[in-house]
Amino acid sequence: MGVPGWFARERADGDRFADLVDGDAAPDGDEFAHELALVGGLRELGASGAPDAETRQRIHAEIAGRLAEAEAPSKRRGHTLANLAAAAVALILALGGFTLLLSKDALPGDPLYGIKRAGESAALGLTFDEQEKAKKHLEFATNRVGELDELTRQEASTEAYFTGLADFESDLRAGVSQLTAVVTDQGGQSRLTELRTWARQQSDRLGLQVERAPAEARDKFAAARVLLDRVQARTTDLGSRLVCYTITTGSSDELGAVPAAGDCVRDPGAPDAVVPPVTVPTPSSSPTGAPSPTSVPPSSGVDTANPTGPLTPPTGGTPPPVVATPPRTQNPPLPVPTTITPQPPLISIPPLIPGLPPITIG
Repeated sequence: MGVPGWFARERADGDRFADLVDGDAAPDGDEFAHELALVGGLRELGASGAPDAETRQRIHAEIAGRLAEAEAPSKRRGHTLANLAAAAVALILALGGFTLLLSKDALPGDPLYGIKRAGESAALGLTFDEQEKAKKHLEFATNRVGELDELTRQEASTEAYFTGLADFESDLRAGVSQLTAVVTDQGGQSRLTELRTWARQQSDRLGLQVERAPAEARDKFAAARVLLDRVQARTTDLGSRLVCYTITTGSSDELGAVPAAGDCVRDPGAPDAVVPPVTVPTPSSSPTGAPSPTSVPPSSGVDTANPTGPLTPPTGGTPPPVVATPPRTQNPPLPVPTTITPQPPLISIPPLIPGLPPITIG
C-alpha cells in the first residue's frame, strides 16, 4: 500500500475515533473493538513511559547537585569581593591615618595643608559641647598664628600668607561667637577675661610678624589685628552687661551676640551679680518720743535765755540760722491693769485624830 492510501486510512480511523469520543458516531462491533484496543495501547504506552520512584529520586539528586555546583562559584566570587572591599577600606583608613600624621606640620600653601584642615573639621564634628567647640576653634586659630610665624622664616609666597590669615579669621570668628553665646546664656566673667587676654596676646604676636611679611600681605595682617581689637572691646562690653537684666540687643554679628547699650538695671539673680551687704541701722539710745537734740548757734554776746528785745546780728556777720524747736511730746500713760488675780480656794481637812483641830490649806 502506498503512502497516500495509508495516510487516508489512518486519517479515517482517527476521525472515527474522534467521533467516537465526542459521541457523534455509533461504530459497529469491529470498529468499536478496534477503537478500544487503540485506547488500551495508548494507556499502556503512557504507563510504561513514567519513571519509577528510584529513577525519580536519582534524577532529583542529579539536578540538585548540578544546581549546587552552579551556585558555588557565585558564592565564592561574592565572598572574594567582600574580602577585597574590606581590604580596600582598611588600606584607605591606614593611608588616611598615615597621611593625616604626615600633615601635622603642614603649612599654608603645602599640598598636605588641606588634609590637615580636614582633620581639624573632623575633630570639630566629633565635639558636641558648645564651649569645647569654641575652645577648639581658638586653639586652631592659635595654630594659624604659629604657622604664619614659620612662613616668615621660610620667606613663603604671598598666597600662603593669605590662606593662613583667612583661616585664622575664620576660626577666630567661630570661636568668639560660640563662646560669647555660652557666656550670655550661662554667665562666666572669667571666660571673657581669658578670651580678652588671649586676643591681646595674638595681636602682639601678629605685630611682631608684620614687619617680616611681604608688603602685599601687610594689609591682611592689619585687618586681623583690627579684628582682635574688636574682640577685646566685645568682651569688655559684654562683661559689663552680665549683671543687667538686658545683656544683649537680641541681634548678632560676625563676633556673636551684640551687647545692649543704655542704662543697666541690675539683676540680683544674675550669676555674676554682686549683691552689696545689707546694713542694719544702729538703734538710737534716746527713748522714743524724746526730742532730738537742737543745735545751738554760736553765742553772739546777747543773753538769749531771757530776751528783752529783738536780737540783732553781730556787726559784720550774717544772722545765725533760726532752728525751730520741735514741740515736746508726752508719752501716753501706761495702762493700769484692771484684772485682779483671784485667791486660791481654801481647803479644809477634818482632824485625823479626835481632839485635834482641822487642817486648813490656802
